[in-house]
Amino acid sequence: MQHVAELLREAAGNDRILLQESMKKHTTFRIGGPADIFAVPQTAAEAAAIVRICREQGVPLYVIGNGSNLLVADEGWRGVILQIYRNLSEITVSGDTMKVQAGAMLSAMAKRALACSLTGLEFASGIPGTVGGAVVMNAGAYGGEIRDVLTQITVLTPEGTIETVPAEKLELSYRHSVIPEKNWIVLGAEFRLCQGDAESIRAQMEELKERRVAKQPLDLPSAGSTFKRPEGHFAGKLIMEAGLRGFSVGDAQVSEKHCGFIVNRGNASADDVLRLIREVTQRVREHAGVTLEPEVKILGGHK
Repeated sequence: MQHVAELLREAAGNDRILLQESMKKHTTFRIGGPADIFAVPQTAAEAAAIVRICREQGVPLYVIGNGSNLLVADEGWRGVILQIYRNLSEITVSGDTMKVQAGAMLSAMAKRALACSLTGLEFASGIPGTVGGAVVMNAGAYGGEIRDVLTQITVLTPEGTIETVPAEKLELSYRHSVIPEKNWIVLGAEFRLCQGDAESIRAQMEELKERRVAKQPLDLPSAGSTFKRPEGHFAGKLIMEAGLRGFSVGDAQVSEKHCGFIVNRGNASADDVLRLIREVTQRVREHAGVTLEPEVKILGGHK
């Protein structure tokens, strides 16, 4: 990997290519072993160069934002992790159109929309993820989804070209898009919002914030909702009814505040979380006949 690291440093600079970087620093779960190489490009051109080098050298590549929906194995990641985050987070507004680089936080987007009296992003104000990740999984909350306001995205293709793709071609549905299947890397997105009343927008954001604080375990590290919502059910309710509130494996625990969250009480390992996910899945299946699917992305190790 040393040769690959040297090539990447030539393309992006020494300070943006880190070796054996602990992923605990880069996930909201605060869990994860080291990545062989951790790359933090400052431009789309640098990102394209990193992708090209990994492809030419046959090195596994995985793209993350702020790691808010990610569990990295204790063994870490054998390859390159490309982070698109603060270095690529510009937001520009023209009329009712907002253009955002993929590394911008959804909360920053919603805050900018409020400042411009634009409505449509209130649901996103408390989602702790980046725009890139939100587009990939069609993130949503409280009745709103990214697909409601997305018009197009800019992607880096596996061939190294930068293309614009209209939203209707992304096959956006519940926590799904074709982006992973195409092996695209999201570089930016464009949203169409509507003019609104700033005080009304602020009031709605405050209401949603109060609901989150009241119901979600925001005081402990987690990856957000651990499981997808089963059709016709709510994952947290099924887990609670199976008697698993507060159930733990090591320092990984089903949140006592919201059973749809697994939290890190301090020193949880990825193995603790994975064992807990398997135990919860089995017990809910036995109790309710419903098979839960993880919403959190699992990187490395044995799933």
